Amino acid sequence: MRDRTAKAVIAWLGERAPEWLERIGVVALDAHRGYANAVGVHLGHATLVVDHFHIIQLANRVIDDVRRRVQQHTTGHRGRAGDPLYGVRKLLLKACEDLDTRGWHKLARGLERGDPDGEAAAAWQLKELTRDLYRASTVAGAREALEVFYAWAHSGNVPEMRRFAGTVQRWEDEMLAYFTTGGASNGPTEAVNLSIKQIKRVGRGFRNFDNYRLRLLLHCGGCNWQHQPAARLRARGPRLVA
Repeated sequence: MRDRTAKAVIAWLGERAPEWLERIGVVALDAHRGYANAVGVHLGHATLVVDHFHIIQLANRVIDDVRRRVQQHTTGHRGRAGDPLYGVRKLLLKACEDLDTRGWHKLARGLERGDPDGEAAAAWQLKELTRDLYRASTVAGAREALEVFYAWAHSGNVPEMRRFAGTVQRWEDEMLAYFTTGGASNGPTEAVNLSIKQIKRVGRGFRNFDNYRLRLLLHCGGCNWQHQPAARLRARGPRLVA
């Protein structure tokens, strides 16, 4: 595809055969309404699923936005080394189950010293509630998790949290479709795209498209080269010097 616009998506799908389009039943995509509308032009029969990775990414962005605003308000400048919230910025984005005892203590101290109104802590809790949504095993369980999510997002006076709740509400059906499609995700596609970018970066560009395509197929196809084992050299002692 030439670019990432909705027009390009419509044009690319329009070039596909009708039989090929009919076989597509599920489409995983980012939370971008332009993409959703473009897919609906040719794939109106397919079920749209918002990729859960991007929803968690949006929740992490809420934490960063709140942290930066609170830092600016409390310190008068952007985050610097030694600032309490800046020191725990990575811990705020880390999954709670991955925090050890030292991490929990450091996170608690940073929030206590740098988050006087508890806004960053509330955003962190919202991120964990978002993750709880995808721990549900059924659609009913996911709906219950969403109710808790909405209640928490609107319980405080944190504009970033309310804005994120509005985004989730607009994409609620596509998020819940995650549980009816067996956890559809575009994660594998994102992984292949990352490999393609890495190969292009290592090659410092390819002037021949056929060579570039062959390199991608060999790398992404899991080709295991069978190398002849190197012969082991017999150890030799140092020469005697007269």
